[in-house]
Amino acid sequence: MSDLTHFNQAGEAHMVDVGNKSVTKRVAVAEGVIVMLDSTLELIKQGGHKKGDVLGIARIAAIMAAKRTADLIPLCHPLALTKVTVDFKVLDNDSSVECRAQVETSGQTGVEMEALTAVQVGLLTIYDMCKAVDRGMVMTDIRLLEKSGGKSGHWVREL
Repeated sequence: MSDLTHFNQAGEAHMVDVGNKSVTKRVAVAEGVIVMLDSTLELIKQGGHKKGDVLGIARIAAIMAAKRTADLIPLCHPLALTKVTVDFKVLDNDSSVECRAQVETSGQTGVEMEALTAVQVGLLTIYDMCKAVDRGMVMTDIRLLEKSGGKSGHWVREL
């Protein structure tokens, strides 16, 4: 039908067979940003939010999301992840928080979806925890930055 791997010859959705792929170390890095009011960012920075440590809770949510990606994205393979790292950076000049996730495994398929899912759920958690004071937050620039491993090799986003 096309170069889209999740469709068979008849155009029906299917899970890609990765059984014959080589087991290699797979790494993916993704990031995204949530933009908010200055006052919301101050609450996060000062730890003054009544729900607790916003970024700490968002980090745990992001890690858990990476581990559960196959439950959320219908045709993703369940993977045994070997490492998930989630970091947040407060960007005062933009009144925003950047989330960056790195996911690793040794396997037959990549971890791009796990890294992207971690970022999105991390940002959604910030939104959930802060929506009472700022419903206008915007999640933006969710993107894959880098991936390595497998037949396609190493890829880095050109900025």
